[in-house]
Amino acid sequence: MNKLVIVESPNKIKSIEKYLGEGYVVKASVGHIVKLPSVGLFRLGIDTEKWEPQYKLDPTKKTVVADLKKEVKKADFVYIATDPDREGEAIGDNLVEFLGVEDKYKRIRFNEITKDAVNEAINKPSIIDEALVNSQKTRRMLDRIIGYRLSTLMAQKMSNYPTRPTAGRVQSIALKLIVDREAEIDAFIPVDYFNVEAIINDEVTAKYYNPKSAEKNKEWIMPNEIEEVFSALNGPLTVDEVKVSRRKDAKRTPFKQAVLYKTAESSTGLSSRQIQSAAQRLYEGFGD
Repeated sequence: MNKLVIVESPNKIKSIEKYLGEGYVVKASVGHIVKLPSVGLFRLGIDTEKWEPQYKLDPTKKTVVADLKKEVKKADFVYIATDPDREGEAIGDNLVEFLGVEDKYKRIRFNEITKDAVNEAINKPSIIDEALVNSQKTRRMLDRIIGYRLSTLMAQKMSNYPTRPTAGRVQSIALKLIVDREAEIDAFIPVDYFNVEAIINDEVTAKYYNPKSAEKNKEWIMPNEIEEVFSALNGPLTVDEVKVSRRKDAKRTPFKQAVLYKTAESSTGLSSRQIQSAAQRLYEGFGD
């Protein structure tokens, strides 16, 4: 039985073919195979009756899709092995539709390019996650609806702006958060407060804490409380109670992409492009 495995990146082909052995052919979609054309109402490329994106085959991917169709004809079964995320699920869904393999495919997912991970995925196949696909479609449509319409409006309202202004699903909300925060800063009225500490025998530092204080931070002393506090502290200090507690530090969570870039840039001096390349190589494997 001839089996075709379709991944996103051509760089994964060699390693996966080696892990799967004879009977398997691995090919790549090279990312998305469709695009959302600027057609229809407001050039959104969306069927606003059914709220479905009107995807068309990306002209730059005609050769890729034609080659995949040739391999599909020779294969008895097809494994969709696009990335295990929202975009990967959408790419997989598009492949099933445009290659016409609805009746002879399974979806497999793996998070690392190792022999164990790949073979485990082959042994535990599933189908396309429609909920994840719909999530990607929704995000794509929101990008188009908000981006196209707001950007057009901004271009009309800010025609004298030196560069063409743009708006989007993410940056517009982020900008609102910034504006709201700036308004809070402008409206803020600063208030003086103090902290009181006592250094005992050059070894222990005791901080004043008032559980009856109306302030959220009980260590704060407001100007009108200074005399009362110092009067109360006029005398020897007594250790009333000693509490010993244990603390367990949780394991560090895995890097998110943005945190990885920030940490790697500051510690190694590498550029974002170099970090992305290194991370991609780690994910794809080195073909050991």
